[in-house]
Amino acid sequence: MVRDLVPDALWERVVPLLPAPKKKKKPGRPRVDERAALEAIVFVLRTGIPWEMLPTKQFGLSGMTAWRRLEQWTRAGVFEQLQRLLLNELGQRGQVDFSRASIDSSTVRASKGGPFTGKNPTDRAKAGSKHHLLVDRRGLPLAESLTGANVHDTRELFPLLEAVPKVRQPRGPPRHRPDKLHADKAYASRKNRRGLRRRGITPRIARPGIESKQRLGQHRWVVERTNAWLHRQRRLRVRDERRDDVHFGLLVLGCCLILFRALNPDFC
Repeated sequence: MVRDLVPDALWERVVPLLPAPKKKKKPGRPRVDERAALEAIVFVLRTGIPWEMLPTKQFGLSGMTAWRRLEQWTRAGVFEQLQRLLLNELGQRGQVDFSRASIDSSTVRASKGGPFTGKNPTDRAKAGSKHHLLVDRRGLPLAESLTGANVHDTRELFPLLEAVPKVRQPRGPPRHRPDKLHADKAYASRKNRRGLRRRGITPRIARPGIESKQRLGQHRWVVERTNAWLHRQRRLRVRDERRDDVHFGLLVLGCCLILFRALNPDFC
């Protein structure tokens, strides 16, 4: 059951990305198994339980040990590297479709506050954070970011586009720019449209009072579905991490699990 959290195929991709452990000056307890640590992290991500409630006997390590390993790997950029690796594998199989991309955000409550939080205008001004997400035509996550809940969506449009890695293709050079970008009316501005065209991207942004959001939703629904997939990971429904980098690490890991599922449909 525990091994199902991190199948062999996923673990084989993660191992080369892990930083080498620091040499101990004095002998002590042996280092916790790296795979067990990742299994514990994925378990917390999926179930949403507090770190201190992690079943120690089941995983062979404490919740705080798992948290420290998550913090170390986040600082080392392990999950960002894993996302690029998975995108390249999918791209070489022709499964990353840059003909269209969609962008959207979702807001989560920040129960403990911390950096990158703000007053949520949709939740009685309680502290919250936003997950910003850019996906391809199929809904595969290309890039993600974290801001306060009071940050307007449009501010993350170009940072997300620039964060998309170059993805290998079955033929030709790697790609990182979509042909078209679909977005709701929150992104509607002349500045955004001009900026997209300068990057060779055709804007498909709903214009207030002119275009119906139902029509553009024929393509944009995939980003909403991917946001729903992310929030099935219960640790992402509410931000319980005070550290913004640790919460963002969990967000990237959640995106990696979605990409791995695209490679291995049997993974759930």
